[in-house]
Amino acid sequence: MTRVWIPIVGALAVTFLVAPVPAAGPGAVVTVRNPLSIARPAETIVISAPDLQKVIPFDDIRRVHVRDLGAARELLTQAVDLNDDGKFEEILFQVDLGPGDTKTFELSVGERQVYKREDFKAYGRFVRERRDDFAWENDRIAHRMYGAALETWAQEPLTSSAVDVWTKRVRRLVINDWYMVDDYHRDNGDGGDFYSAGKSRGCGGNGIWDGARLYPSANFRDTRVLANGPIRVMFELTYLSWDVGGTKVSEMKRITLDAGQNIDRFESHYKVDGASSLMHAVGIKKAAGSTVVSSREKGWLRTWETMKGNGQLGCAIIMDPAVITDVTEADGNYLVAARVPAEGPAVYYAGFGWDKSGDFAGVENWERYVDQFAQRLRAPVTVSLAPAEGREGREGREGG
Repeated sequence: MTRVWIPIVGALAVTFLVAPVPAAGPGAVVTVRNPLSIARPAETIVISAPDLQKVIPFDDIRRVHVRDLGAARELLTQAVDLNDDGKFEEILFQVDLGPGDTKTFELSVGERQVYKREDFKAYGRFVRERRDDFAWENDRIAHRMYGAALETWAQEPLTSSAVDVWTKRVRRLVINDWYMVDDYHRDNGDGGDFYSAGKSRGCGGNGIWDGARLYPSANFRDTRVLANGPIRVMFELTYLSWDVGGTKVSEMKRITLDAGQNIDRFESHYKVDGASSLMHAVGIKKAAGSTVVSSREKGWLRTWETMKGNGQLGCAIIMDPAVITDVTEADGNYLVAARVPAEGPAVYYAGFGWDKSGDFAGVENWERYVDQFAQRLRAPVTVSLAPAEGREGREGREGG
């Protein structure tokens, strides 16, 4: 099988209707094609500013509107500044694609769109009032990771770079409400924090791997938010150097989550003192009674466990099969070990599903979702751009 591993973020469709805005200047057309025989709900379509500028002139990419020609409605869009330099490098929107489907969208330039609070389906922030959490969510799932202050908290100190899980029954955003009320360990109808990550890897935490031992970092020390809805949340966490068998390693982790999906994208940017090669491992806590299934050929591992009194939870890790070196266990975790590229970040995907969310009736549904998500990564949609007249344009791959 020929593998095309282009990091994308796919998501369940969330189509938003906004009031039409009169367009100014010439338009353009974007055509999206699904090469797979499976549905791709809420695929995130990303178009770079330079590519878009070649087919439609604009002075601010935030003024670009996307209209679904088939449904005759305007879609929610989001401009993204990838490096926090004040310039927006890309615009994204989401679309539902059926098996082998092709859809066409019209681009125009109008007034800058400003969305309402209820339009936002992805969000994250640093939570100083809870001892340096960073919490993030979309309309399906929520997470948090732990900052420096938690290491020395007198009541319950914890040193861990685990990925924690907050399960949700509702599509609305809950982070701010849950922290404000501070009663999120009980299910008051929205879901809750029922997962204990502790010092494990939680649901997608990582560490350096030497073939036999896992070396995780301590808690993060700095944060930077690059995108904060309405469709995508993207942020960075910085970890100070730690000892890996006599070698010092530091990490900057970039995490991306899009509306409508149960899987996050992780990029680990490692800096290593004096090492020519590096391996890392991504893990899921091995809970009592949990089951695990993996496919190295397809690049995924999934678990399924019972949370006492709070339903059942599935976690998953997805990677490019070409970089995986081992699937193993260590320190109470199921692990997927992989080579770290000599240049560029180590990329992986991880996330979870809850049977009380209404999206996964059981483990079979969860495994199907994970397998199809991996298929979507291996076979990205194609995206072609053209001026509104003639429609002779460029063709490329989706990115995210």
